Amino acid sequence: MLTHRLFRAVERLSRLDDPTDKAVRAIRRAVGGTAVERALRGTWLGHPVHPLLILAPIGAYTCAAVADFAFGDRETAHRFTGVGLLATPPAVVTGLVELSTLTDAPSRRVGLVHAAANAVASTCFLAAYVTGRRTWSVLGLAAVGAGGALGGHLSYALGAGVGREPVEGAPEVETSPTDNLPD
Repeated sequence: MLTHRLFRAVERLSRLDDPTDKAVRAIRRAVGGTAVERALRGTWLGHPVHPLLILAPIGAYTCAAVADFAFGDRETAHRFTGVGLLATPPAVVTGLVELSTLTDAPSRRVGLVHAAANAVASTCFLAAYVTGRRTWSVLGLAAVGAGGALGGHLSYALGAGVGREPVEGAPEVETSPTDNLPD
């Protein structure tokens, strides 16, 4: 399947190791081992906070597209885009903290490309907000889709962040990597 080959190609992009290592070291220097890191990772919740926080920008950007393209309501689209832009920084911060916890090279590589796709999406939506041009929204939605697909691959195929934080009172669950997708 084409998407699996694309994901595997990203996993093998060894030229991303140096920038990823630098980013991880910077994030760890900033918050590593602190209460801030534990809060941003969702230790208090028993699972990462990042997947919860991405819902707001993705939902707002999707609503903006529906308002603009389906209903021709540019003002509402503009407002939803603004909400998405305001909701993006917390998702970015928690995502970067999650990236800093990844230990294997393929997951780090996918994580970095996931972050880059979402940075492109945010830039496109910012351009849409400032200029009011629909083209930027379309490009932003495409980038959000690519970033989301990479995030899904990171979590579900590579198992990043799965089974790390036990929830008090929950039964222990044994996890294993799910590296059984065809090349």
